[in-house]
Amino acid sequence: MTTTELELTMPATKEERVQELATLCAEKNSIDPALYPAFDVQRGLRDKDGNGVKAGLTKISTIISSKTVDGQKRSCPGVLRYRGIDIKDFTAGFLGSARYGFEEAAYLLLFGDLPTQTQLEDFQSLLAEMRWLPTNFVRDVIMKAPRQDMMNVLSRSVLTLAAYDRQCDDISVPNVLRQSLQLIGLFPLLAIYGYHCYNHYECDDSLYIHKADPALSCAENCLRLLRPDKNYTALEAKILDLCLVLHMEHGGGNNSTFTTHVVSSSGTDTYSVIASALGSLKGPKHGGANIKVVQMFEDLKRHVRDTKDEDAVARYLEQLLDKQAFDGKGLIYGMGHAVYSLSDPRADIFKSFTEQLASEKHCGEEFALYALVERLAPQIIAQRRRIYKGVSANVDFYSGFVYRILGIPQELFTPMFAIARIVGWSAHRLEELINQDKIIRPAYQSVIEPRGYLPMAER
Repeated sequence: MTTTELELTMPATKEERVQELATLCAEKNSIDPALYPAFDVQRGLRDKDGNGVKAGLTKISTIISSKTVDGQKRSCPGVLRYRGIDIKDFTAGFLGSARYGFEEAAYLLLFGDLPTQTQLEDFQSLLAEMRWLPTNFVRDVIMKAPRQDMMNVLSRSVLTLAAYDRQCDDISVPNVLRQSLQLIGLFPLLAIYGYHCYNHYECDDSLYIHKADPALSCAENCLRLLRPDKNYTALEAKILDLCLVLHMEHGGGNNSTFTTHVVSSSGTDTYSVIASALGSLKGPKHGGANIKVVQMFEDLKRHVRDTKDEDAVARYLEQLLDKQAFDGKGLIYGMGHAVYSLSDPRADIFKSFTEQLASEKHCGEEFALYALVERLAPQIIAQRRRIYKGVSANVDFYSGFVYRILGIPQELFTPMFAIARIVGWSAHRLEELINQDKIIRPAYQSVIEPRGYLPMAER
């Protein structure tokens, strides 16, 4: 029997059978793109100009990227407001007073007003009391199945916490607020303990499980929990705190926050809602973007001998857009945003502090490369792509760089985003429950013709 004859007589493997079914699945589920405009369907819930379809009302944050002048929509520098307060004014306020902003921003987003000194101190104390895990939770849950994917580890921990909550399914506002504050307090522990367990069991490194310090801010505790010696500089903590504040909230329409609204509208429990939001944030089109930026720059440095040569860097960026470099997706990661056009206010705030940190960490040349790409990329994109609005660096452009020079491993990049965004999710969940009217259920247009059922013998 020849090899070919032998192969023909052998049954298909499980993987081969699944591949055949996947091909059939793709064929039968493909929809003609022309049908979407024909039925006036806004793909991605965004119109042809990139405007989001309005699905709700919110008091939590405001995003502005354009203005109407003489009846025409025109791009403008981006604006982000937390409860009506411009994020630039807010960050300047706590930075100018030499205090950390995470807890103050969390209070503002959850309760609608800036806290007084007494209210802030009480809130900080309450969050500190929430930073405890059930007895043996680290041993019985986090250590049991260490994995590199920290977002899945975080989701598993959140869902397991539901088993320890006797009021898990109570969706009254006081109970949901209690659960939200507990999760806000616990997210740094769940994420960083999860990383240390992975690093120990899977990477054969030492295991560190430090306790949180109730006297420290969220950012300080993140660095304390992560580092073997628990040490960090004031600038490191200040910049991580700023990063958490800037990632904390971004309107109700971003994918993970909209997920929070959708799942909350069904009446389910807080742990299920937050696990769903984590699943959304994990995606590379959402929370995983800053990892792509760092990986793209590493690829650039491998392929461009002199990163100070503007022409060479520009050629690499052109190759990115032509799908001839990096991952072949045709994207310059960290450039452009679904809403902002001329500028992302979060990136504007972040950049100057990133430069300070880069100087402290002796990474000035690398920061210069980021600044060069930030300057060149919009010009190159405008030359080679048809765009309906301006292109600028978004907050993810610098955040991955900051995380890396802070010594935060890539496995924790997206969980750090979650440590911040849990505040925004909690605020939106409470807003949805307080104003709940109907379950969120949009319509899908069927585009298949009716047909009859065929008996087995006639198929």
